This record gives sequence, structure tokens and C-alpha cells, in this order.
Amino acid sequence: MQKITRGNPYPLGTSLTSEGVNFSIYSKHCTSMQLVLFASANDENPSRIIELDPQKNRTFDYWHIHVANIQAGQHYGFRLNGKCEDKTRRHQPTPPTLIDPYGCAVAISQSYDRHAAAKQSREGVSSEQNSTNTTSPMKSVVTDLANFDWDGDQPLRLPFSQTIIYEMHVRGFTQHPNSGVPEERRGYYPGIIDKIPYLKSLGITAVELLPVFQFDTQDAPKGLSNYWGYSPISFFAPHAEFSTNGDPLTAIDEFREMVKALHTAGIEVILDVVYNHTAEGGEGGPTFCYKGLQNDAYYLLQQNERLEEGHSVYSNFSGCGNTLNANHSIVRRLILDSLRFWVQEMHVDGFRFDLASILSRDTEGIPQKNPPILWDIETDPVLSGTKLIAEAWDAAGLYQVGDFFGDRWKEWNGRFRDDVRAFVKGDQGFAGDLAKRFLASPDIYGHRNREPEQSINFITSHDGFTLRDLVSYDKKHNLANQEENRDGHNENLSWNCGHEGPTVDSTILRLRRQQTKNLMMINVLSFGVPMLLMGDEVCRTQSGNNNAYCQDNPTSWFDWDNVKEKPEMLRFVSELIRFRKELPKRRKSDLTLSEILAPATISWHGTEIDTPDWSATSRSVAFTVETEMKWYFLIFNAYWEDLTFKIPELPENSWHWKRIIDTSLDSPNDIDLQGVATSQSEYRVAARSSVLLTGNQCKGIPDIV
Repeated sequence: MQKITRGNPYPLGTSLTSEGVNFSIYSKHCTSMQLVLFASANDENPSRIIELDPQKNRTFDYWHIHVANIQAGQHYGFRLNGKCEDKTRRHQPTPPTLIDPYGCAVAISQSYDRHAAAKQSREGVSSEQNSTNTTSPMKSVVTDLANFDWDGDQPLRLPFSQTIIYEMHVRGFTQHPNSGVPEERRGYYPGIIDKIPYLKSLGITAVELLPVFQFDTQDAPKGLSNYWGYSPISFFAPHAEFSTNGDPLTAIDEFREMVKALHTAGIEVILDVVYNHTAEGGEGGPTFCYKGLQNDAYYLLQQNERLEEGHSVYSNFSGCGNTLNANHSIVRRLILDSLRFWVQEMHVDGFRFDLASILSRDTEGIPQKNPPILWDIETDPVLSGTKLIAEAWDAAGLYQVGDFFGDRWKEWNGRFRDDVRAFVKGDQGFAGDLAKRFLASPDIYGHRNREPEQSINFITSHDGFTLRDLVSYDKKHNLANQEENRDGHNENLSWNCGHEGPTVDSTILRLRRQQTKNLMMINVLSFGVPMLLMGDEVCRTQSGNNNAYCQDNPTSWFDWDNVKEKPEMLRFVSELIRFRKELPKRRKSDLTLSEILAPATISWHGTEIDTPDWSATSRSVAFTVETEMKWYFLIFNAYWEDLTFKIPELPENSWHWKRIIDTSLDSPNDIDLQGVATSQSEYRVAARSSVLLTGNQCKGIPDIV
């Protein structure tokens, strides 16, 4: 018989002792609690049920117990009950098994059925079901986090000014059969290790991983799978299906090995984290944890007459059925402890917060000026060196780009994406907007005198068209998602260059290639932090699907044949990144935008020197950036005809212009970091193309051919 003792309320979750395991969980309103132990992930019935004594095993609202002679690998859960004075609570007379909100590993049974679990949540469990779930329940698993050799590894702490982000999906990066990764590692954490040489050759400095918290793959239309992972089950457990054997404990070790290998290669790991909702969904969703522990603490609930019928009505600022009550004291602690876990125990370098504006909403759902959870994150010493990136909006219309909380947070710049797309597409009147976006959006961030890296610049992300599809489709093509093409954005600021989808027309293909280079050039060279989408460097396509969240198939996977078939684009992107890295590093990473631009002189031009065209019909802009050591002359022509631009005079006769980039030229002339010198006084810029000249002291001045 296992020895049972009182246990301790801290730390929450499980903690190994010399004799066994201590369990601790928060639940304010329940009147009885059971710890249920299972022999394996697929068991429907527990091997042992341990009753917790409210007098002995409860301290304030924390239930705790110590069980001897169990160890890491033990599967467990909780059952609890309570007097339902408040109908917003989900305690049931015959309750389901709940996972531990602080559990660092989650086991999903092979018989798990989201539809059946949701039905049980709505209708309760009958006594004939012997108080177990209608399907085998999810289980938490006791972990031993100390049993790993980090070999001295620590987060890299690279400054944002040296950061180039690559947004990618753990599974999708190597799952394709042509990835060259051994089958037993393909689509898993170790598969990324095999592709580190590719990431290094590309030149990126950080990978931003789509969600790796354990998520519900069944939260998708029938017959499809939730691929992106924005359906979190646990905020501590790495997704077990990304491990080579599907085991949740293996997932912890393999994730750590991946992080360690990326760090050795000088690449940071940023996690796309979802603290705005959970996979439990709204009224019709399943109960596997938070609804059962304290529904009105973990979620924002509406005051509605339906509460009289015994139903919770969930606020839906996330667009996913429920909204986490992020500024409730218990949820604040959960989020902060989760972030600390991923930094301290998993060594990640930063976080991109999905729908981060939700974190600014108070317990009534009203946006706050100084949200407690954001204060907690910004001022926490454990997170003091960690990258914090906000998607500064939510699904209910709250838009905070340029005004997100605090001093440390960087922001996904949605205006950059939209204005650059519109300009390159050829929409009139966006020349002035392009100029602002290129200079880190001073109209958005200048009022706060922030550093240029406040702006995370991107043209594409997981949500929307790929770069290739952006220049190949006028409309979304999402029928495969089984939502009759209603899902996904309708306004994409895309242009198919004359034909919808695939074509063999060489003129259209050439124009598309040129447009992708224009977009990539602006993205990589603009002030701020560039972010690239996985596969854009080799023209990955999703066949026009701009919402491939449920496409765990070649639609979303990286097609490695493109590396061989699109060498021109891969070379162009790699050289662009190399050029950015080789720009003079003459400033500290914490200088503000005004301090950055003060030593340089920026002059704006049109086809004539010092005569920019900011009119509503303009489709081109040029400018020079003058420093003591070097000049840069950039020209962007989104017009459908060639334009001739006068080239500014350099300060001395020993200085000469060199062409570095011309997106209208074929490889390798499209980008040449050595430069092709010219003594010409003007440059003919082809229709829908971009040019970069650099001016510096050099010998020999052959004309451009």
C-alpha cells in the first residue's frame, strides 16, 4: 500500500521527492477532490482513486497530497465536485477526469473523441458510466525535469537589432517525404536539428515556432486535423505528437535537444504562445481542465439570462469560442508560471503572443490602460532578457498597433504588411506609406520615441497567403477546409499578375518572380525586425488557401523539391539577409528611431533629385541615406512602365556608385554584393522593380552593362 501524507500546497502541479510525488492543484469552489491514478494513457478506468480530506489536504483554496512510491511516468488526473450555487461553474455530480493545469506532460488516449467529450460536458456523465469519461480521458503525466544534461546551454539573448525571424511549423518543416530527413525523425522535434545547416545557410537568427503547447488536433472540421495548433490544452506541456514516439515525456527531452542544437548553431527559439483561449471552446465544447476547476475564474463569461438555464455564455474575443480571463489572479499566476517554465526549464529565447490585446482586457472584458498581467510579464526578473512580441489586436476589433502596453514589447506591424502589399501591387497613393514603413513606421511608433525594432516587419505569415500565392491569386481558394470558402480573409491585397493560379505563361511567371523579389527586398532591408514565412524563400505555395489551419498535408508542408527548383529565389533571399547583416554596426541596440536617423541624412526623390511625388496617383519613390562611410540609393517603381531616375551626386570624386540589387534582372545579376560600378548620372528602372545602389570610395568605374 502506498503511504499517503498531507503534502504541501507549493509548488503547484507535481514535484518529485525522495519518497514519491507531491500533488497540488487550485480549486476554490469544489467540496470534494479525488486524485485518480492510471496505469497507462489508454486506460479508461483508474488503477487507484485517492480521496483528499478537505480538513487535512486543503490549505485555503489549494488541494494537496503526497503519495509515496510513485515516480516520473505516472499517469494521473483529478475529479472534483462542488455545490453549484453559481451556475457558471461546471462541477458535476459525476464529474469527468480533469488534467492538471500545471502538468508538464499530457497523454492523449487513442480513443479520445472530441465530439464525445463535448457531449459529455453538455449532458453530464451517467452513473452507469462508473464516473468515467465517455471516452478515455486525457491524463497528466508526472515528469522529472531535472534529469537532462543541458551541457551549459542558456538562452542566447541576441539583440533585436541583429534578429531575423523565420516563422515555421515544427511538423510542416520536415514532414514532406522529400525532406531528406530520416523517416523516424520526419515531422518531429529532431527533424529540425537535421535541417539546421539549411537554416544557417539561409542566414536567419531565430525560428518562431507555431504553437508547441499540447493542443487538440481534433479541433477541426470532420476528417481534418488542427494543424496550426491554436487550440491549447496545456500551457506547460510540449505537444507530444511532435516527438518521435508520441510519448509526452519523450517530447520534453526532444524539445530540449532541439533547443540546445539550435543554440549551438547561434539560432534563437521563439514560441508562438496562445494565452487568450483554450481548446475547451464555448458552451458546446468539452471539459478537460479549466471549466471543471473553476469556470468563472479561468474564462470571461457574459451576464446573460441563459445562466438561469444552467449554461455558461462565454465571451468570445478570441474568435475561438472562449476567452481566457487573463487578469484574474489565478490565471495571471498560471500565465506567468508558464512563461517562466519555458524560459527556465526549456531555455526558449522569446515569445510571440497570439491576439495579445486580449491580455489587456480586465475580468469584465474591458480594455485596461495598465493591465496587471502585462505588468507582471514586463517586470518579471526571470523574463527580463526574454524577447516579447505582441500580435497587438484581437478578434473582436481591439487594435493596439503602435499603442501596445509597456516599454519592452515589440509588435507585429500589420500596417507594414498591408501598405507594402498595396504599394507593390500597384495601388496608387501608397508611395508615402511605403516610405514610412521602410523607416520603421515613425507615424505609428514615433510618438513613443521607440527603437526601430519596435516594428516586427512581415509581408506574409502562417495566417494568409504565402508569398508565391500573394502574386498568383486574386481570391482565396479554401474549399478544402470544408467551410464553403467562407473562412479566411477576403481582402488580401494580392494580385495574380494576369492569371489566377498556376500558369506556363513565361511573361506572367517572370513578373511574379520579380514581384516576390520586390516584396522580399522591402521586408528584409526595412528598418525594424524582418520576419520571413517558412518556404517563402523557395516560393512555397498553398494553392491559394489562405487559412490552411486544418491542412496537415502537402498543402502546408515545406516542399523540399523547391530548394532545387527555385535556386534563384533562394539565392536572392540568402544574399539579401547577408547584405543586411553586413550593414555597418555602428549603433547600440537600444537607440531610438530618432537617435538612429540623426547621424544619417535621408533625402527623398522622384525621377528627379529632391522632387518626390507624394501625390495620390504616385506609384514610385526613391531616397538616399547618407552616412559618413557610405551612401545608399533605393528606388521602388511599382508603375507598369519603366521610369528613369536621376542618380544623386556623391560627395567626392573618389566615391562611386555600385549597383547591388535590381529585381528586374536575372540571377546572379539581380543581387551582387560586390557591386557593379557605374559612372552614369541616371538609372532606368524597369516596370515593377526595385533597385539599390551604394556609394562609397572605390577603384575602377566600369559602366553597368
